[in-house]
Amino acid sequence: MAYVATRGGERAIDQSERLYRADLGEIDAQRVTAIRQSLPWLIDRVMGEASLYEPDLAALALAQSGGDLYEAVLLLRAWRTTQPRLAIAEPVRQEDLFTVRRISAAFKDIPGGQILGPTLDYSHRLLATGVLEGQPFVPTPVEPAARPAPARQPSLAAWQKSVGLVADVPAAPVAPDDIPDLTREPLLFPAKRAHTLQSLARADTGGVLALGYSAMRGYGNAHPTVNELRLAEAELKVRHPRGTIFSGGRVKVSQAEVTNKGKSGKLDLGFCATLGWNEVKVIAGATLDLNAPGAPKNSAVNEEFFLYHTEPVEASGFCIHFKLPHYVTFQSSLDALRDAKAKQAAPAAPAVLQRQEEPA
Repeated sequence: MAYVATRGGERAIDQSERLYRADLGEIDAQRVTAIRQSLPWLIDRVMGEASLYEPDLAALALAQSGGDLYEAVLLLRAWRTTQPRLAIAEPVRQEDLFTVRRISAAFKDIPGGQILGPTLDYSHRLLATGVLEGQPFVPTPVEPAARPAPARQPSLAAWQKSVGLVADVPAAPVAPDDIPDLTREPLLFPAKRAHTLQSLARADTGGVLALGYSAMRGYGNAHPTVNELRLAEAELKVRHPRGTIFSGGRVKVSQAEVTNKGKSGKLDLGFCATLGWNEVKVIAGATLDLNAPGAPKNSAVNEEFFLYHTEPVEASGFCIHFKLPHYVTFQSSLDALRDAKAKQAAPAAPAVLQRQEEPA
């Protein structure tokens, strides 16, 4: 693909950036704090797609981009590449998560019980227009349950394996340093399982939803049922060089398992997890994971197709690059169009001449 180098116009380019930033106004610490406190779900989405858990930096990226999500993700990913990699955390297991929401649409009575947690699933979607008329929206206080739910909940898939509903495939032990890292290595196919899950974890929520939704509507080969959806906080434990393990704090995480009856007579599972709380993304991502085995090449549920096309920074970058000068390539297309028109008109003259030369 050919491009034309832009010459001149440096002042215009500089002023256009100033104009963009002038519309956003002054950005200070108070503004960043207000964004972080008032838009927690959006902050989670930016952190998940940027592969970096840092709420203040995610809020700053949103402030600098004016809410342009792809620009914010790009800013945060770019910042992450400048930071050293100090250590690798210990594995986080489902039963160790501090769970605040855990539901299943496949089983009513699951070990540990169902916990609704924070959700708008059962509420009326009413816009609080009174706020614009000076009536602040004050949420009704939460009434604590008489008996709080346990902070840690067992893995539903582990119970299903114990009763023979799901095939138990033992995980092969892998040293922490040998785990592939998508933030440092390219995505190649056939993708390693770790790369697949890492790609889904930082995939574009909208893209995952669009492709996962197509599978849900019948364009895939397996219809999902939510086996387990969980919102939680994970404690990151890091090993000190002297050998002791200490806590590095908690991060919000979400995960989903969806299921469908497999050909083997047992349940197949699709899995997706990400940083932050993002239910739509993990359900749609788990649906794609469930449909991927045996999917036709170039179909929406083919792993290579959906992993490539839900990468937010590459996809948005490729889209907006079309704004760059394409004068050479477009001029070439015009020349080809003119040549085709000329050749289409040219054969008419020799034919007439030939008919005139034929004897009467």
